[in-house]
Amino acid sequence: MLYDRDIRPYLYDFLDEMFPRVRTFDEKIIGRSRSDVFAVIDGALVGIEIKSDADTYARLPSQVKNYDKFFDYNYIVVGKSHAKKVDAHVPSHWGIIALDDSDGVLLVMHRPAQINVKAKLSNQLRLLWRRELVSVLKRCGLPGYTSKSRAFSEKALLDRATPDKIKAAMTEELFERDYTTLNDQKPRPTIKSLSKRARRKA
Repeated sequence: MLYDRDIRPYLYDFLDEMFPRVRTFDEKIIGRSRSDVFAVIDGALVGIEIKSDADTYARLPSQVKNYDKFFDYNYIVVGKSHAKKVDAHVPSHWGIIALDDSDGVLLVMHRPAQINVKAKLSNQLRLLWRRELVSVLKRCGLPGYTSKSRAFSEKALLDRATPDKIKAAMTEELFERDYTTLNDQKPRPTIKSLSKRARRKA
């Protein structure tokens, strides 16, 4: 039996193969839940919930609701004991990745994720540090509004820039996030691991 901590290294390698450019973050608060992993890819955010063989589905309904508020695509990664029944516990737009070591391959894509239309850009902006939000504003051709409140800055951005432009700027900021310069940010969240590409970039 593999536990969450055992699955994660294989998951990061799987994501490296799946996406040409990716950076992963662990244990991020999203609404009233905590994402196991969220991945930044070009122009999109991907949420990933891990259910090992030691886990149950007890919290999954509320986790699904919160993931869907934040991420453009969502995946559930499951142990072998969950592989045949997990599709009954997640929406059809969620992707499914399952553990299968029968041929020496540990993770297999059972179902690719579809675009999540419930995700809100306003929620995604909350994942940014304050200085990253300032940088996104400038990337979108707007003032940094450094003397204004965060709420004012977010509203100005959403009102005056296109979603595609905001998303592109936001994902670039997350690709470039540097934890050695915390500045005026909130206490550093736990980041247990980065994908290989992210480690090379950091």
